[in-house]
Amino acid sequence: MSGIVGGKLGVVGREVRRPFLSEPRWVRMLLTTVALVFLASFLALPIAMVLAQALKKGFAFYLHALSEPDALSAIRLTLIVAGVTVPLNLLFGVAASWAITKFDFTGKKFLITLIDLPFSVSPVISGLIFVLLFGAQGRLGEWLGDHNIRIIFSVPGIILATVFVTFPFIARELIPLMQAQGNEEEYAAVTLGANGWQTFWKVTLPNIKWGLLYGVILCNARAMGEFGAVSVVSGHIRGLTNTIPLHVEILYNEYNFTAAFAVASILMLLAFVTLALKHWVEWRAAKDAASSEPGAETP
Repeated sequence: MSGIVGGKLGVVGREVRRPFLSEPRWVRMLLTTVALVFLASFLALPIAMVLAQALKKGFAFYLHALSEPDALSAIRLTLIVAGVTVPLNLLFGVAASWAITKFDFTGKKFLITLIDLPFSVSPVISGLIFVLLFGAQGRLGEWLGDHNIRIIFSVPGIILATVFVTFPFIARELIPLMQAQGNEEEYAAVTLGANGWQTFWKVTLPNIKWGLLYGVILCNARAMGEFGAVSVVSGHIRGLTNTIPLHVEILYNEYNFTAAFAVASILMLLAFVTLALKHWVEWRAAKDAASSEPGAETP
């Protein structure tokens, strides 16, 4: 009886594994071809077209388009906005993740809902919210005007809109990671006499460092490429409130296509850098996970 059952189980096991191990060659080739065609059509071809258009009038014109005062101002403002937005979201993401995963408190589910809010609200609507709050005719507009404080159509408004759009990225990377790790190591550190600050630096941070870096990379990429919310609050003032995406739009609407693609290539380069960093973080995280498994060789 056991032999029959074992034989049936063996047959069932082979039948379950067979679709994954013995697919016909033509099926594998077809799937691979479809994937390569998709990547070529929606990734490689657009990238090649951007580069071709950017260099259409020669490398000298390409450098000239990037060195114009308005282009340099847009690049500088984009870096400033990202440089302010990412650290703010880093602090918020770590604090929110720590609170949600380590403590129980009233309003915890509401906080999680607020973190997810920018994912469900259009960036344009997000920008309009800040206009309704801080614009000249907004709720706080009169008070801000009396105190000579300008938020909308200036750099502070761009930073606020970008922070709002990007603040879920770091928190949403850390929350599931910290939930999966549990609190046992933190409890052990506290039992041994560590305070909260020591527990975070010596126990929690080393465990979440790769997820934290991954969230920072995604947040930075979105901050530099944000268009919708920034477009609403910036006012499109050349040389003052235009980021790289807004400057590209202005050049394109003026039929200055070569210059528009030249500036757009900067965003494409930043995307490649972001992708390379993303893959490096994933590789290091997988390597650390493999080395921490029981029985793994230590270097």
